Amino acid sequence: MSEEVCDFSGLERFNLHDYYLQRNLDEGRGDKVCLYAGEETRTYAELEERVARCAGALRSLGVQPGERVLIVLPDGFEFAEAWFAVLRVGAVFAMVNPLLHAEQFEHYLSYSGARVAFGHAAHLEGLADAARESTSCEAVLVVGGCEEDGLLREYEAALAVEDPSSERTACEPTGPNDICGWLFTSGSTGHPKGCVHTHAHFAYNTEHYAVNTVGYCEDDLCLSVPKLFFGYATGTNLMFPFRVGAAAVLFPERPTADVLFDMIAKHRPTFMTGVPTMFQKMLGHERFSEVDFSSVRLSLSAGEALPASLYAKWTEKTQMEILDGIGSAEMFHIYISNRPGDVKLGSLGKLVEGYETEIVGPDDAPVAPGESGRLRVRGGSTALEYFEDPEKTAETFDGEWCTTADTFRCDEEGYYYYEGRVDDLLKVAGRWVSPLEIEDALLTHPSVGEVCVVGRPDESGLTIAVAHVVPTDTEGSDALSEALTAHLKERLAPHLYPRLYEWHAELPRNDRGKIARKLLN
Repeated sequence: MSEEVCDFSGLERFNLHDYYLQRNLDEGRGDKVCLYAGEETRTYAELEERVARCAGALRSLGVQPGERVLIVLPDGFEFAEAWFAVLRVGAVFAMVNPLLHAEQFEHYLSYSGARVAFGHAAHLEGLADAARESTSCEAVLVVGGCEEDGLLREYEAALAVEDPSSERTACEPTGPNDICGWLFTSGSTGHPKGCVHTHAHFAYNTEHYAVNTVGYCEDDLCLSVPKLFFGYATGTNLMFPFRVGAAAVLFPERPTADVLFDMIAKHRPTFMTGVPTMFQKMLGHERFSEVDFSSVRLSLSAGEALPASLYAKWTEKTQMEILDGIGSAEMFHIYISNRPGDVKLGSLGKLVEGYETEIVGPDDAPVAPGESGRLRVRGGSTALEYFEDPEKTAETFDGEWCTTADTFRCDEEGYYYYEGRVDDLLKVAGRWVSPLEIEDALLTHPSVGEVCVVGRPDESGLTIAVAHVVPTDTEGSDALSEALTAHLKERLAPHLYPRLYEWHAELPRNDRGKIARKLLN
């Protein structure tokens, strides 16, 4: 697809509701199943009718174009209905994990200023408490039923009274540069920040990454490990399949290896969105050898580094490629990626067409090919700002340029290699050390299931590398420490050896599934 076709910013009217959902009705897919959840399905026409009712309910509550609506729902039909309805009325979606606590919901309600939120009866207590304390929230539409009290409103009752063909349910005539969504950062340095995006931003990446790079197609059935509140999954398991008239499987349960094996057996997906941790858990599960992966033509990985050793094991066992890539809330989605038939082991692949990058040194000048530096990226999906954070916005955004906290190198063939975040780098014995280099080497030892390397001051105040390890088939011990160090001596320079090993049953993670390094420091 040409760059001109992907430039939505010049259109007078553009709304993602029409781009992702209405187009499927216009192209004759009304009777096609687009969503699977449990034993139920939704066709595109059925979903559109429910979205129209939901849009009417939002307008009945006074939701205006441009105002934020907080979506606090598990994966299911109602998440899709709420998300498309927010777009349909011209409002702005903000999505958070339904498993958070009251104080976290209080922050998100205050930060977003949302007057209306969507919640679920199964996870309502914390959200209801936060909404009652909020100075902005006036209504919570509760999926799964509730005792209405003025603040809490039954979702189904609110939809039932709306006429899907009335003027109140019409799609708002937004433009491509109107704000339509927030994506939250991972919050590694404080509260998550809201990255402000327009309708055009999401469509731009969809065309360049999902359609032109990965190759989603109408026959695909998508299954995701990450949940829809995470922009990575909102893209791969809702936006991208809907763009091409495909379908997605949704499930509210925690995505364990057992659950995923059951979903693969039941639905036979063609596309699987994963994270390295889950690929590792699936490989080590007792049921793995019994699972038929033949329906899955591609798997995606992002969110954290995919070790080369893990990729090699996965492809050996399944004959299935994993397309590792990197994206961010600031850029909406993946902008560097491996491609079908072109996976270079250990790399994140090449730049997605439509994006530009620079790798810069401490002086902000571009480094030579093969040298490491901080990554700057630009393209048509760069966020406008961090909401209400002008200082951090000025540090990160310069027009379409986004200066990341990621260190990279790029070889002469154009393949990019991730070397960690700037704030994760360690200075050991006067030299900069990438924790990923140590972690990748440790993961080649059969007794290491997971590992995270962080820096810690020793008794003299000097930084040492500490390896937090989840052993696979043994308990942590001095003997295992010695075996791992001996293993590293064959692979790394002496200053890279961890000086201390700590053993864990599992590593702490944030709500997006990434290892919470700051909790291990």
